Amino acid sequence: PPSLAMASDRADGHSALKRCLGVLRDARNDSEQFAALLLVTKAVKAGELDAKTRRQIFDAIGFTFPNRLLTSRQPPAGCPEHTFRALGLTLLACFCTDPELAGHSQILNKIPTFNDILVSPCNPDSTSMIDDVYQCLSAVMATARGPRELVTKGTVSALCQAYLNSSYGSDRALTLLLGLLAVAEARCWQRDAPRLLAVLSKLSSDFLNTEDMTKFELCEVLPHFIPPSPPLTQDSQGCECLHKLYKGLANILGSKLSQSQRDPALKLAACLVQACGSEWIPTGSAGSKKFLALLVNLACVEVRLTLEEPDPLEVEGKKEVVTACYVLIEMGIQECLREEKPLLEEMQKVQLMRIMEEAFGAVVFYLRQVKQEELQDPFIFASVRILGAWMAEETSSLKQEICELLPFLVRYAKKLFKEGSPAASLPQPELVSTEGSGLPQDALRFLLPGLYHLTAEDRPRDILISEGAPALLCEYFLHQWEVLTSQPGSPTPLTSTEMSLQTACGIFLNLVVTAPDLIRREKTFSSLMELLLKSLPLLLPQKDHLVLAANIATLGLMMARILASSAVLQETQSAKDFFGAAIRFLSQAHTAQADSGGEGLAAAVSPACASAWADVRELWFLGMQALAGCVPLFPCLPQAVLQARWLESLSEFLTCVAPASVDFELIAAFQGVLVELARASQPCRDVILSHHGREWANLYGMAALEQCLSEQ
Repeated sequence: PPSLAMASDRADGHSALKRCLGVLRDARNDSEQFAALLLVTKAVKAGELDAKTRRQIFDAIGFTFPNRLLTSRQPPAGCPEHTFRALGLTLLACFCTDPELAGHSQILNKIPTFNDILVSPCNPDSTSMIDDVYQCLSAVMATARGPRELVTKGTVSALCQAYLNSSYGSDRALTLLLGLLAVAEARCWQRDAPRLLAVLSKLSSDFLNTEDMTKFELCEVLPHFIPPSPPLTQDSQGCECLHKLYKGLANILGSKLSQSQRDPALKLAACLVQACGSEWIPTGSAGSKKFLALLVNLACVEVRLTLEEPDPLEVEGKKEVVTACYVLIEMGIQECLREEKPLLEEMQKVQLMRIMEEAFGAVVFYLRQVKQEELQDPFIFASVRILGAWMAEETSSLKQEICELLPFLVRYAKKLFKEGSPAASLPQPELVSTEGSGLPQDALRFLLPGLYHLTAEDRPRDILISEGAPALLCEYFLHQWEVLTSQPGSPTPLTSTEMSLQTACGIFLNLVVTAPDLIRREKTFSSLMELLLKSLPLLLPQKDHLVLAANIATLGLMMARILASSAVLQETQSAKDFFGAAIRFLSQAHTAQADSGGEGLAAAVSPACASAWADVRELWFLGMQALAGCVPLFPCLPQAVLQARWLESLSEFLTCVAPASVDFELIAAFQGVLVELARASQPCRDVILSHHGREWANLYGMAALEQCLSEQ
C-alpha cells in the first residue's frame, strides 16, 4: 500500500516504526498486516527499540496476532514454510524483554512450542528462530513462576536433548540448564534424571579427554550436574561418570597448576565428596590411595596458606575454595578413622593426621582473629563446623589452642542460638544429612561431640562452666526436644536432632559425675530434670528411640540422686511415672533363651534391646548403679519395683538360666539394686526371701545380698 511505501522511503527509525504500528492496527487484510509486520520485526531484530517502543508494539498487536502466526501452516508465496512461525517468535522474544510480559500466561503456555523448536532439526535458515526461543526461555526463567513452569512443561528434557545433539545454540542450552539446576535442582532430577545423567556423561567424557583450558572450565560446570540423590554410585551410568571424573581430577591434581586452575578442581572434588562420600574414589589401588592422600594434602595446604596469615581481602576471595577444602578435610578425618576396608595405609593415616593438625591450627588462629561484626559470615560458621568435626575425633591434638578458643566458641554458639542467624541457613558443606536439625542457627550441633570429650577433662570443663556452657546446653536440649516431638511419627533414619539429644545427655552425664555441685546450683538443671521426668514415659514405648530413652533414663536417675530434695521430685506424678518407666527399661533388658548348645536356658539380651545393645549396654549398667543410689532417697521406688513385679521376674530369671551364662558384671548390677531394695523396704525383702533369694544369692556369689538377707 502507498502508506507503507512512504514509510519505507522515509525510513527514519522510530517514525517509520510508528507508521507501521498504525498500519498494523488499521490493516484491512492479512497481506497488509504481514507487510507491516515485516518492517516491525526488522526493527526488532536490529535491536533499535527502547522499552517504551517495544511496549507500544505489544499494545498495538497483543498476543492474538503472534498466536495466529505460530499456528499458521500457509506461508506467503515464495517464502520458507516456517516464515509465519519465525515472525511470531520474533514478536514474542520482543515482548519477553518486558519482565511483566515474560511471566504472562500467554508466554508460559508457549513453553511446549519453544521446547518443540529446540528439539526439531535445525535448518541454516531457521537459526534466528532458535535464537528467539532461547531469548524467550531465558526471560521466562528470570520470572518468579518461570523455573517451575519450565521444569513442569518439559524444558529440562528439551535443553538436554539440544545439548546432547550439539544443535545450534547448544552452549545456550547448557547455560539455561545450569540456571534451572541452580534454582530447582531436586525437581529437575526428580523429573528428568535420565536426560540429566546423559548430559553428565557427555560432560565427564569431555572432562577426561580434553587437554586444553576447557578441562578447567568444565570443573566449574560439572558440580551443577552432580545429583543430590540418590547417589550416583547406585547407577551403572553414574558409576561410569564418577570413574571418568576421578581419572580427570587425578590427571589435573597430579600436575603443576596455577591457583586459577587448582581452585575449580578442588571445588569439583568437594562436590563429589558431598554427593558420594569417598565412594567415587576406587579402592585397593596404590594410585587411588595416593590420590586421596594428595587431595586431603592439597586441601590442608590451601587452608594454611589462606588462614595462617590472613589478609582480609585475600581471605574474602578464597572463602568458597577454603569451604570446599573443609569438605575434603572432613573426608580425610573419616578415612583416617576408618577400620573396615580402609582407603589409606597406616603410614598415610599418620602423615595425614599430622598435616590436618597443622591445618586446624590455622583454623583456630583464624577464628581467634574474628571480630564481632563478622559473626554473621557463613564462612565463620563453616570454620566452626569443621573444627567441631576435628574436636569430635582428635581429643589430644591442639588442646591448649582449643582451650583458649573455647570462650569464643561458646559465645558464638550462644549468639546464633539466642538470636537466630542467616549465616547457618546457607548451604553448608557436610558429609551427613542435616535432616531434622530443627535450628537454622545450629552451631552447637557440630560442637557437641567435641564438648562431650572436653567436659571429661578438668581444665576445658572449668572454662566451659565459667563461660555458661552448661546452662546454654540445657536450653538447647529443651529446644531440641520440642523439635523432636513436633516431628510426626518416628523419624528413620536417625535425625540430627536425636543425635544431638543423645550427645547432650553424654555431656550432662560427664557433669553429673565430675561437677555435682554445678547440677545443684544451676537452676536450668531443675528445668532439665523436669523435662527428663516427662519425656521418658513418652519415649520408651517407641522402639525407634531406645538409645535416646536409655540416655534419658540413666541421666534422669543420676540427676535424681543429686536433686532428690527438689520440688519436682517430691512425690509428684511425673516423678512416679519416670521411675516406673526407668524400671521398665532396666527390668526388661535381659531374658532367658535356649542355650546355643541345646541344653537348658542361658541369659541373653532381650530381643527388644538386642539391635541397640552396643549403644545401650554401658548406659544400662550405669542406670542400674544410679537406681541403687536412688532407692534410699525415694520411698516411692520400692513400691514401683513391687508394682512392676520385677523381683518375681528377676528371681525366675536367675533360677532358670545356667549360672555360667550370667557374667560377673551383670550379677554385680543385680546385687547392687537388690541390696538397696532389701534394706529400704520390708515388703521387697519379703518377696526376695519368698522367691528363694538366699539360694540364688548363694548360687551366684552375691555375698552382700546374702548378708543383708540374713540380718534381722
